[in-house]
Amino acid sequence: MQGLRNLTSQVGTVFWITLALALAFVLWGVLLTDNFDKVTRAALEFVVADLSWFYLIVTTLFLVFVLFLAFSRYGKIKLGKEDEEPEFGMFSWFAMLFQAGMGIGVIFWGVSEPVLHYASQPPYGGAEPNTAAAAQLSMQYSFFHWGLHAWAIYAVVALAVAFFNFRKDKPGLISAVLSPLLGDRANGPIGKAIDVLAILATLFGVAVSLGLGTLQIGAGLGESLGISNGIGPQLIIIGITTIAFMLSASTPIDKGVNYLSQASIYMAATLLLFIILVGPTVVQLNAFTQGIGDYLGQLIPMSFTMNAFNQDTAFLSSPAGTLFLFATWIAWAPYVGVFVARVSRGRTIREFVIGVLVAPSLANALWFAVFGGAAIDQDRQSGGTISTAAQSDPAIGLFAFLQAYPLALVTSMVAILLIFIFFVAGADAATIVLGRMSAGGVLNPSRVIRLVWGAAMAAIAAILLVVGGLEALERASILGGLPFALIMIAMCWSLYRGLSQDAREEDQQEEAEEATGQPAANPGK
Repeated sequence: MQGLRNLTSQVGTVFWITLALALAFVLWGVLLTDNFDKVTRAALEFVVADLSWFYLIVTTLFLVFVLFLAFSRYGKIKLGKEDEEPEFGMFSWFAMLFQAGMGIGVIFWGVSEPVLHYASQPPYGGAEPNTAAAAQLSMQYSFFHWGLHAWAIYAVVALAVAFFNFRKDKPGLISAVLSPLLGDRANGPIGKAIDVLAILATLFGVAVSLGLGTLQIGAGLGESLGISNGIGPQLIIIGITTIAFMLSASTPIDKGVNYLSQASIYMAATLLLFIILVGPTVVQLNAFTQGIGDYLGQLIPMSFTMNAFNQDTAFLSSPAGTLFLFATWIAWAPYVGVFVARVSRGRTIREFVIGVLVAPSLANALWFAVFGGAAIDQDRQSGGTISTAAQSDPAIGLFAFLQAYPLALVTSMVAILLIFIFFVAGADAATIVLGRMSAGGVLNPSRVIRLVWGAAMAAIAAILLVVGGLEALERASILGGLPFALIMIAMCWSLYRGLSQDAREEDQQEEAEEATGQPAANPGK
């Protein structure tokens, strides 16, 4: 009872409205599963057919915008006061932003996406399946999907939230970022509606992630140990994962999420090095080198390729296609952006943009080259065993691949543990973000609020696994990214206005110092 009173005193209408809407969506998915599936499928088909151009243009504009900020006069501005230093060291910072951004996705798709592009669906029909040209194109588009565009989406939200929160002392809310445009309306119904949308996108996105992660862990146990991947084992996996991230959520961010993120990076690096040593090393290094060249050389054409005079949209809308993945990154932007902002205090905009865009993009490219390159090579030699497994279930691709190498059981168990840690750390980070956004933007939300959101995420994932509505919710969460893309455009404009005002104040300060010969008050302090 005391915990409930504490919760009630710390949250407002946004919290309760979001919980009510989330419950309504879940009940829709549970009680009217066929209708939920039909509506979300039709909506996604509309987006693919009529709005693919919008996603490509807007994500490219986000990339151009953050690069402009980094290399303009605004790049030296700190995400915080002038005398503040980064709260986390470079390695801890990278580990946390990588695991929150897409660490688990890279593990899931690192084998399956390249072999699917190679064997069954070369991007836009640009090559014949199962050819060297298809292999080259698969690497190029894998780098594209998980590279600069994806991280620029996260960077836009993170930059805006961090700037207004840590430098301008606004709450850590999406609505607060828009205060230069909305004025007092940012604190009214419009602002609350924006925050509710951001919380729902985060809640459903992480719930879907928990469900898909459960399916992959189950697939790994089935492929490695022969354990059934039925609903019973899946609920056990969700239960264990929930206990783990709830325990982590009970600790401060510099311990729970930080330690888990660092552990996951060390484990991922160990697995990567092992596959390089026992795999076709030259093929992997060649795939990385050539893939980087193809990616950078074709970056602008890929950013606008629509297959405009061919009505076949199968590649765009496939789970490993450009539209599906870009829409996913936008849907995840509230969660990842707010969390990355939380751990980036004290860094300059230039340091932030370079760190968020370049380091994770290179890490992803290396992972896809090592695992995807070796998987394609193995698929060619085995008559399509890896691509066949990935086509039947993308979650199995990684484990089917590991079976062809020494210590397959050991590496499979390491991969399962790595997935588990990524999910625990990611869910813990999500409780921080949900807590912040539902409690007025406080820097460190209370343990009670974080645990409530953790329980809600796990319950949604478990219920939808049982009723078979997970794929429909995945489509719904991606569709939620469409209105949020419009909000992100407004965030770019609001951030630019805020930075321009900051720069004008700095100019006025310098002029005052020159006129008086004495230091003036610093606007960043």
